[in-house]
Amino acid sequence: MPHTIAVAGKGGVGKTTTCGMLIDYLCKKGTGPVLVVDADANSNLNEVLGVEVETSLGAIREEMAQSELKGTIPAGMTKADYAEYKFNSALIEEDDFDMLVMGRTQGKGCYCYVNGVLKTQIDKYAKNYQYIVMDNEAGLEHVARGTLPPVDTMLLISDCSRRGIQAAARVAEMINEMDLKIDRLGLIVNRAPGGVLEAGVQEEIEKHGLQLLGVLPQDEGVYRCDCDGKPSAKLPQDNPVKQALTGILQNLGL
Repeated sequence: MPHTIAVAGKGGVGKTTTCGMLIDYLCKKGTGPVLVVDADANSNLNEVLGVEVETSLGAIREEMAQSELKGTIPAGMTKADYAEYKFNSALIEEDDFDMLVMGRTQGKGCYCYVNGVLKTQIDKYAKNYQYIVMDNEAGLEHVARGTLPPVDTMLLISDCSRRGIQAAARVAEMINEMDLKIDRLGLIVNRAPGGVLEAGVQEEIEKHGLQLLGVLPQDEGVYRCDCDGKPSAKLPQDNPVKQALTGILQNLGL
């Protein structure tokens, strides 16, 4: 079975950027194929990775619904066959990794159907990969509902503020309350000036009993990528954030 890594944290703390650099690290390490899952309805991990996304599971779901209403499902195909054919086209195949994007539905209603499709697709492909890396939305809905496979390593991402640490601590509490049995759970603090935590932030981490895995510095290169719409995962290896994250991942044995 693949080693599953999930990245979680509230919006705006650099979660997706960190996830993209993690994927780049695993691909460059060359230890096996990686399946990337963008499980956030507000998907933008592809931009961090520099990948074009032509469709998503949510978009395909809407297309299928319209085809059923209009009676345009190809002749000779059952609805189930058509669904299998369409959802297979959602897998984006890159040189070093493959990617599934959940996306959002356009119609009204909950995401239950798309959540189910996401689970089915992951279950179908999982055995082909050494790693699965999942970028989650701010909450843990997918993990809690069993949409995503059991998590081996959960990385909580926060910015270097007390509020950010408190948000990460709430996610950790949810994980414990749901008894998710994650093998490794730890905190990475992002955007710290000079890569150093203020005493108050360190105090907040200790107060909540979070395991600090490491600190990522505030970096002009990452900021410029965000401003210019360039993939931050492709920054050079000597980038300070990449160097710091590499040290953290190596310490985790990844």
